[in-house]
Amino acid sequence: MSYKTLLTVLTTPANTDTQLEQSISLTRLADGHVDALCLGVDRTQTGYYYAGANAMVLQETLARAKEEVSGIEATATERLTRSAVSFNVETGVAQMADIGRHVARLARFCDLVVLGQPYGKDRPAEAEAIVEAALFEGRAPVLVVPDDAPLPAQPKTVLVAWNESIEAMTAIRKALPMLQAADVVRVVVIDPPQHGPERSDPGGLLCQMLSRHGVKCEIDVLSKTMTRVSDVLNRHAVDTAADLIVMGAYGHSRFREAILGGATRNMLEKAKVPVMMAH
Repeated sequence: MSYKTLLTVLTTPANTDTQLEQSISLTRLADGHVDALCLGVDRTQTGYYYAGANAMVLQETLARAKEEVSGIEATATERLTRSAVSFNVETGVAQMADIGRHVARLARFCDLVVLGQPYGKDRPAEAEAIVEAALFEGRAPVLVVPDDAPLPAQPKTVLVAWNESIEAMTAIRKALPMLQAADVVRVVVIDPPQHGPERSDPGGLLCQMLSRHGVKCEIDVLSKTMTRVSDVLNRHAVDTAADLIVMGAYGHSRFREAILGGATRNMLEKAKVPVMMAH
C-alpha cells in the first residue's frame, strides 16, 4: 500500500513552492503521479454588487482570475517538469461558491491531497473551502503542510491522536504507509474516559492492530493541561521531535467548529509540523 496518486490545489503564487515540493518528495518515494489543479478564483461576492452593476464587473473579475492562474500554471509545469516525476497540470477558473466541486472531482480519485495551512497570514479566502472539499466531498486524506516545516521523505517519529472516534480510525488507516515507514509511532491518548471501553489499556487495541502491520508503537497517555487538545498535541509534537501528526478531522460539525472552535480548526491554524487528517 502506498500513495500512488497525489493531488495538490494551487490558487495563489504564495503557496505554490511548499505544496509542489512536498508532493514531489512523496511521489518519488512511491514512483507515483502528481495531479496539480491550478485554479483562478473569482473572490468577489456577486450577490453584493452595487445597484446598477452589470456583467462587465463579473467579466473583469474572471479575466483577472484567468491572468493569475496562467502564472501559477507556468510555475507548476516548470517545477514538475524539472523534477522528472509523472504529473498532470489542470487549470480552471471558479467562483468561491463553486470551488468545492472542482476539488472534489479530482480528490475522490487520489490517494492523498497535499495542501498548505488554510489559516494564518496571507492565506487566501478559499483555502478553508479547499481543505473541507477534499475531506468531505472527496473523502480523501489531506496532508496539511506548514510553509516552514515540510514532511521529511522518511519521517522518524509520528504522533497519532487517538480518541476512539471513527474519524481518528479513518485517518489512521489511510496513514498506514507513513506509519509503517516511521521509526516509531506514538499513540497519544489525552485524558482517557474513566468508564470507556479502553479504560484499563488506553490505545492498547490500536497498537496491537498497528503492530501486525509492522508499525513500531508506543503509547503516551497525557493529561489535558492546556485549554485546547490541539495545544497539548502541538506541545507534545515539539517535545518528542515529531515529524507528523495523524488525527481525525471534524468530529463535530463544521459550523460548530467555525463558531465555537475545535481541535481540527485550531490544529490547522497552529500546527508546528505537518498534519494528516481524514473524516
